[in-house]
Amino acid sequence: MSGGRGERKVTGEAEIIACLAPLTARFPGAFALSDDCAAFAPEPGCEIVLNTDAVAEGVHFLPDDRAADIAWKALAVNVSDLAAKAARPRIFLMALAFPDAPEREWIADFARGLAEAQQRFGIELAGGDTDRRPGPLSVTITALGEAPAGRMVRRGAARPGDVLYVSGTLGDAALGLRLRTKPGAAGGWRLSTEQVEALVARYRRPEPRVALRDTLRTHARAAMDLSDGLAKDLGRMAKASACGARVSLPKLPQSTAMEAVAIVDAASAMAARLSGGDDYEVLAAVDPSAAADFEQSSARCGVRVTAIGNMTREPEVLFLDDEGRPITVTHAGWDHF
Repeated sequence: MSGGRGERKVTGEAEIIACLAPLTARFPGAFALSDDCAAFAPEPGCEIVLNTDAVAEGVHFLPDDRAADIAWKALAVNVSDLAAKAARPRIFLMALAFPDAPEREWIADFARGLAEAQQRFGIELAGGDTDRRPGPLSVTITALGEAPAGRMVRRGAARPGDVLYVSGTLGDAALGLRLRTKPGAAGGWRLSTEQVEALVARYRRPEPRVALRDTLRTHARAAMDLSDGLAKDLGRMAKASACGARVSLPKLPQSTAMEAVAIVDAASAMAARLSGGDDYEVLAAVDPSAAADFEQSSARCGVRVTAIGNMTREPEVLFLDDEGRPITVTHAGWDHF
């Protein structure tokens, strides 16, 4: 982002705002970023569902990641939370903190990536802030969605006996990050070019499961997104629900690229699926009587879901191998502290 001649860099905040203002075109309440606040009203009978997440250089993305991918990821990680709550994404506020004046080309690429993500997720820019401060580049987003009043799906409503489901496949983003930081791993894992690209894409551009919104609201008892690793996030759901859980490791869904890695490096593959983080898939607890309907509805949405275990009365969260023996999870998942 930094470097280059002075004329390549933006000359002030107004130039950044002018580049981003077109992204508000479908949301009149943003006033084209010309006012100090935006105005938003949820649909009648709905309540606002909010969340905020930041991504920072060196923590959530690499210094040489494309600006478009940074923008996509910054929005995706926020929309993922809304999707897991069965909320419809509506608008977001964004704060950009730069260590130095960004280049015009970088801002234009960032705006392109943000536009692509907005269209994909059905959400609109409503406003925000830009500033310059010491430290790495960071993008902080506050996303607002809406759900019928009282119908947001909580993480702490699971009950013993509920079937545990995850969407998509697990661990791909963690392997993608490793390939970005250690490209030589691709040879050791005997991956094809297509498999490498697929894993790196999962790291760069996560896909929030917005299509599952109605399915979760109708059939799931509890749900949350998987951002810090299955082991850590399932532990959070179990604690909030005053339950335990049992997960069958052979049932954890994996991509074809993950299968290839598992053949030559089973330990890395399993660690990625259990605690790699950055999956942004959905973890859901479903009453057994609703399991078939949940699976059918998910299939109609075009989202793969896999039953991986059950909630239990016992407080422990156990991960069982193919012979039903508990394994020790030495690293549960990502933690900033």
